[in-house]
Amino acid sequence: MLDIKINAIQLRMDESDLKFSFCKGETEWSWTKDYRPKMECKEGTVFFDEALEIHHELVQNGIGKGIRSSFAGFEIEGTKVPYAFETYAWIEKTTEDIFFEWVPICEEGITVEKVFWPGEMELEEKKNDWYTLLNMQQGVLIPNDWETELTAIPFDGFFETAGGYMPWFSQFKGRNGYIAICTTPWNAGYQAEHPENGPYTHVGVRFEPSLGRMDYKRVVRYTLIEDGDYNDACKIYRDYVREQGNLCTLNEKAARVASVDDLIGCSFIHKGIKTFVQPESDFFDPENPDKNNNLTPFAVRTKEMKELHELGAGKLYLHLDGWAEPGYDNKHPDYTPACEEAGGWKDMKELADTMQKQGDLFGIHDQYRDYYFAAESFDEDYACRLTDGTIPTHKRWAGGQQSYLCATQAPHYVKRNFREIEKNQIHLDGAYLDVFTCNEGDECNNPRHRMTRRDCYDFRARCFDYLMSKGILPSSEEVSDWSARSLVFCHYAPYDFMLRKPGSPKHGVPVPLFNLVYHDCLIEPWMMEKIDDTEDYMLYALLNGGAPYLIRDGAYPNFDGSFDGNVKMHIEEDIKRCKVVTDLHKKVAKCEMVSHEMVDGNPQVQRTTFADGTNDKDANGNVLAKGTPTLKQDAVNYTQGVIIIGNSGQYHKELAISKVG
Repeated sequence: MLDIKINAIQLRMDESDLKFSFCKGETEWSWTKDYRPKMECKEGTVFFDEALEIHHELVQNGIGKGIRSSFAGFEIEGTKVPYAFETYAWIEKTTEDIFFEWVPICEEGITVEKVFWPGEMELEEKKNDWYTLLNMQQGVLIPNDWETELTAIPFDGFFETAGGYMPWFSQFKGRNGYIAICTTPWNAGYQAEHPENGPYTHVGVRFEPSLGRMDYKRVVRYTLIEDGDYNDACKIYRDYVREQGNLCTLNEKAARVASVDDLIGCSFIHKGIKTFVQPESDFFDPENPDKNNNLTPFAVRTKEMKELHELGAGKLYLHLDGWAEPGYDNKHPDYTPACEEAGGWKDMKELADTMQKQGDLFGIHDQYRDYYFAAESFDEDYACRLTDGTIPTHKRWAGGQQSYLCATQAPHYVKRNFREIEKNQIHLDGAYLDVFTCNEGDECNNPRHRMTRRDCYDFRARCFDYLMSKGILPSSEEVSDWSARSLVFCHYAPYDFMLRKPGSPKHGVPVPLFNLVYHDCLIEPWMMEKIDDTEDYMLYALLNGGAPYLIRDGAYPNFDGSFDGNVKMHIEEDIKRCKVVTDLHKKVAKCEMVSHEMVDGNPQVQRTTFADGTNDKDANGNVLAKGTPTLKQDAVNYTQGVIIIGNSGQYHKELAISKVG
C-alpha cells in the first residue's frame, strides 16, 4: 500500500489491484470492488494490470505529493508492443485538491478508443441522503434509494453536450462529499448506473481520442467537501470557472452590447414561416403529404405581433424559423434570400421594423453545422472527415441528405450570410445558431482544415463573437460550459424530464445545477405548459428566475419537448402567467442564484434564493444586513428573494409572491 498525506487529506493506492482511496476526516472514498482500470481498444479490452512492466514511485515537489505509476510492455495477440502510459495521482498542498492524471507516453501498437480511469466510487448504501449529482441538462440529483432506474443519458454523457452541460459530477454521503471536475473535457464524458430502487449509484469518467490519438494529458480534479451539499459543489465549480476566466456575466456582456438589457423581461415567441420536408427525410410523411409542407406569410406574423400587443402581452422576443427561401432546415449554409412566397425581403423587413417600433426584439433561426447536399455551395471537401477517411452522413432533418460542415468554415459563412441580411436592411436583435451548444464538437481530419474537438468549440465561439461585434445577441439550442463566455441566451436549458413524454418517471430530483453556477451569465427561456393539475412548468420558470415562452410552436411534431396533449390555455391566461414570470426575471436576471433547497426535505417543494446585494427590510419590517437577498417592486414583494414551488401548482403560503401596499 502506497500512502501519502498532506494536512488532513490522505491518498492511498493498493499496488495489488491499482485501486485508489482518499479521505478527509472520517469519510473515505474508495473505488468500487468490481472496478478494474482498463482501456477499450480497437484490438480489444486492455487492462492496466496486464502491462509486463509496472513501476510506482512517490513524488514530492514544490506544489504537492503524489504517486506516479508507469505501464509498458503490453502484448497484443502474442506480440509485445511499445505502447506505454503513466498515471499520476497527487495532492496539491495549497488547495488540498486531488488530481488524477492519465499521460500517454508512446502510442505505437495499440489504438485506444476509451480509457476508463480514474475509477467509480463506492456508494452502496440505500440511503436517501446518499446521492449523486449529474449535469444531465439543467441537473439531476439521484438519491441512492430513488425508485426509477437511470436509463439512457443524452449524448452518452459526453461533456459539453446536453448530456453534460458542465464537465463534473459529484457524490455525497450525508453532508460529506466530493466534486470531480474534468479539467480536460473536450474528449471526455461520464457513464452512470443506478438500478431500480438503488441501492447504489455509480458514476465514472472516460477519456476518448482526438483525431485517433490520445495525444495529451487527461486530468480529473477532486475536491472534498465537509458539512456541505450540492450547493457547495456548484459554488466550487463557479470558483473554478472564474479562475479560468470563463465566468462572464450578463453585466459584462451588456457593457459590450446594450441590448442585453432589452432582452431581460421579454416573453419569448417561437414561430415559423416556411416548412419543406424533402421526400428522403426521415420526417417525411408519405401518407399525409399535406403535413410535410406549409407556408405562413411574413405579413401574417406581423399582424400577430400587433395583436399580441393589443392584448397586453408586453415586451416580446420573436424567434423566427424557416424565414429563408429554402425553408426550415434546408440547404444550409446557403440560407438566403428571404422566402419569396412569404413576401421576400420587403415583408421580412416590415416584420422586423414592426417589432422594433413596438419595443420588441426580433431574431432568426440559422444553422452552420448541418451541411446539406442540396446547398449550391456544398463541396464534400469541406465536410467533416473522420480519421479513416469516411464522411458521416444522415437524412434525419427536413432538408434530407447531409453531412457536417467543418467548423473552420463556419465563421466565414456566418459573415457572408449576415452581411446579406444587413444589406437588405433587416434589423436583427438576436440570432440562433442551431445545435452548437447541444451537440458535441466535431473533428475533421482533412489536412486542408484539420480540426480537433477543442478547435471546433473555438470556431463555434468565433461565430457567436462575430454576432456580438455586430450588436446581434447570440443564441443556440441549449447551454454548454464552453460557450458561457460568448452566449447571451438560448432556446432552453431544461430539466431532462421536460424533453420526455409528460408523465414519464423522473430519473431523480430536478435541481438547477447549471443555474447555481451560471444564472447571472445567461438568459434562459422556460417552457410554460401546464401538463396537468400536478405538474406546471411555469413554476420551474419562476424557481429558476428565467424568461417565459408565451408561444412555442416547435418545428417538428412531438419533438424538443413539444408534445400533443398538453393542457392548452387561452392566450389571455398565457399572457397573465408570463407577466408573473417576466416581473421576476426583470429583478433577478443579473443576480447570482445563491442557493437551492428542498423545503423541509420535501423535493415536491423547492426554494431558490437570489442575491441582489441591497440594504432593505423584509416583509415583516426587519432591517436586513447588506447582501441579504431582497427584491421589491411596487405591486409585488418577492419575500427575501425567495421563490418556492410545489407540484400542486400553487405558491407556498408563507413565502409566496404576494401583494403589498
